[in-house]
Amino acid sequence: MASNPISITTAAPKSPMFIPAESIHSLLSHKALIEHFSSSLPAVTPSINTPARQSYPVAGSPGASLLLMPSWSPHPSLPYIGVKLVTYFPHNSDRNLPGIHASYVLFCSVTGQTLATMDGTILTLYRTACISGLASKILARNDCQVMVMVGAGALAPHLIQAHLAARPGVKRVIIWNRTVDKAMKLAERMRGDERFEGVTFESGQSLEEIVPLADIVSCATNSQEPLVMGRWLKMGAHLDLVGSFKPSMKECDDDAIQRAASAGRLFVDNKMAMEEAGELVGAMQRGVINQDEGIGGDLVDLAKGSTLGRAGDEEITVFKSVGSGAADILAAQLLYEKCLY
Repeated sequence: MASNPISITTAAPKSPMFIPAESIHSLLSHKALIEHFSSSLPAVTPSINTPARQSYPVAGSPGASLLLMPSWSPHPSLPYIGVKLVTYFPHNSDRNLPGIHASYVLFCSVTGQTLATMDGTILTLYRTACISGLASKILARNDCQVMVMVGAGALAPHLIQAHLAARPGVKRVIIWNRTVDKAMKLAERMRGDERFEGVTFESGQSLEEIVPLADIVSCATNSQEPLVMGRWLKMGAHLDLVGSFKPSMKECDDDAIQRAASAGRLFVDNKMAMEEAGELVGAMQRGVINQDEGIGGDLVDLAKGSTLGRAGDEEITVFKSVGSGAADILAAQLLYEKCLY
């Protein structure tokens, strides 16, 4: 847990605090959030109420959505109600803007008072990346050395940092993006960060050439068509799928899903992935996997150790995340309590 149980009614500020992006960067680290998820998900997830995410199309903006993600808990160590408000505008890349913007509001579940409003966009980047980081810590091989990052958007540097925090043996990161210049600029930016001394960053132009090199492949794109082919994955690779959250979206082909599922090594962050992720929905529709036998477990199972993540160095593992209110409220908890103390 982030801290010992606290009395929110006595520790909470008289007026709700606002936590901007700059404060989030200074207060949170990917390593700390991965550790918080590792300890907290098994302990408090059963107490968290998380209704299905609500999604509404935004008229006049093709593909745009408004999403509402509430969650709450009466657990003594998590006495909060949280609501994330998210807008998804997939064509913002044409405007040189992130596709996702969000705000997160935290309330006390004892009194109902508003405790904080925080930059949900940045919080989501940390949350999403660190969920993948925790999965990588459990599912990737211990001797990982090479990572391929598919996509160079706002989430990509966070995913790279989370995987490096989870697997510090990674010393080479290759970045691919449809727009080659974006991959090159991100690699240059990461090279200039003194926190990653000893890690080389480069860009690649052909996924078919670079994916077979990777011990970890992480994907964060809006792709409607498969980008990573199962036949490209080397034995022992870990595939991290983050981008898709609609049945129409997909980042890998059926072969990649089947290679993991056949050995029981296909995992999800939560059960909603079976309904929302295009890779899984499509694979079920085509009979590649079925809901009862195709999924080896979720992240809580993995964090508890009740499900075996990897049985051997030759296995292909796949982790698909779509996001959850449970992870949001835990990330907000860590951030808020760091502000208090």
